[in-house]
Amino acid sequence: MRLFVALELSEAVRAALAELVGRLQRTSADIRWARPEGMHLTLKFIGEVAAEKLPRLREALGQVPRPGPVELDFSGLGYFPSERRPRVLWVGVRASSNLAELAVQVETTLEPLGIPCEKRAYVPHLTLGRFRSASRLARLQEEIARLPATEFGRFQAKEFILFESRLSPRGAEYSKLEHFPLVRP
Repeated sequence: MRLFVALELSEAVRAALAELVGRLQRTSADIRWARPEGMHLTLKFIGEVAAEKLPRLREALGQVPRPGPVELDFSGLGYFPSERRPRVLWVGVRASSNLAELAVQVETTLEPLGIPCEKRAYVPHLTLGRFRSASRLARLQEEIARLPATEFGRFQAKEFILFESRLSPRGAEYSKLEHFPLVRP
């Protein structure tokens, strides 16, 4: 099983991002676009895990300290690693400080199960697309410059989710395996 832990987007943010992707797709830039219905804010990519490990993983995630709801604000666009040689087009995420705390807690909770911690610091972002080539990059950048705003909404996340990702010719398909509230009942 290919697994990850993430926050799901609100419908309003998802709709704003779907509109943005639709507009940017018209530039014909050579990008493999993320499907808006599958967009999420990853906390931890776990990777391939044997199915028999799933109960222990669920139990561990259930023990993650709950930092309370996470405030999220999606705005701004950027490129990894740079605007001149992009591989990824992303939307920025400003969040309450408990988002980074939650990401660290997920990491440290899963490490005893043999899931290594990331070596890099957690940088929240939302991937819009991955460049296949720089074809029509200038046209894409011109369209981004013409956007009336790069504010895509805000909301409060009240849970994190364990997802399974199945790769297919149409792209990754995600299934929710378990929800974990950010506030203990």
